[in-house]
Amino acid sequence: MTYELSHGEALLLGVIEGLTEFLPVSSTGHLIITGDLIGFTGDAAKTFEIAIQLGAILAICWHYRARLLRVLYGLPSDPAARHFAFNIAVAFLPAAILGALFHSAIKALLFHPVTVAVALVVGGGLILLVERMRGEPRVGSIDDLSWRDALAVGCAQALALVPGTSRSGATIIGGLAFGLSRQVATEFSFFLAIPTMFAATIFDLGAHVGQLGRHDLEVLGLGFAMAFVSALIAVRTLIGYVKDHSFRPFAYYRIVFGAIVFVYFLGRY
Repeated sequence: MTYELSHGEALLLGVIEGLTEFLPVSSTGHLIITGDLIGFTGDAAKTFEIAIQLGAILAICWHYRARLLRVLYGLPSDPAARHFAFNIAVAFLPAAILGALFHSAIKALLFHPVTVAVALVVGGGLILLVERMRGEPRVGSIDDLSWRDALAVGCAQALALVPGTSRSGATIIGGLAFGLSRQVATEFSFFLAIPTMFAATIFDLGAHVGQLGRHDLEVLGLGFAMAFVSALIAVRTLIGYVKDHSFRPFAYYRIVFGAIVFVYFLGRY
């Protein structure tokens, strides 16, 4: 396997991955159209994108390192730590099971620009609908989540197996629809990303890691580093944003970007 990417292109893809992975706008959609513009498509592109996701997820681990360490050390004796870990495990299961069963079929049938464009627009509409219909939040703290709340968010995450849906978009908006506050829905989405994205990265890279040459490792390293830095900026910005703002701007952005993706690829298929 050889990634025919310049260092500048690897940096660009890393920035796009990091900035869009945890916002409800679909990193897949942005990477597909960027990859097409620079001529980087196919299986090599998909593997590269999965690999640099690890940089983005490590940004979450770094930002929440104190909380994660408290949970880890508290598992033997702290009921709150066990409750938190159990909820993450419950929420992780739906996407993990469906992904394991249908991963190959999804990659073969749904990784298509038109699918991404439709999912972007539909997701934008759902964000507007949920923001309009939601009432006062029922859950104001992650520690107050029940296992049923966690399972509901996990089922919403499973919808993100459809490219363009956005994993963060599905979990955040699903959380809002199920009565979580914006801050709880956002932070639980971040925590749930850790096992989900680690599993996806390991699953996809396992078959290819031995085929990587020196140039491959260089461009992967650059993309990984930029994904980490830009994701850290995006996460910290979003946490501050949701305290006083709705997700409507992201909905309008999705609809416009989805239309752009559809028009861009319309004449190619």
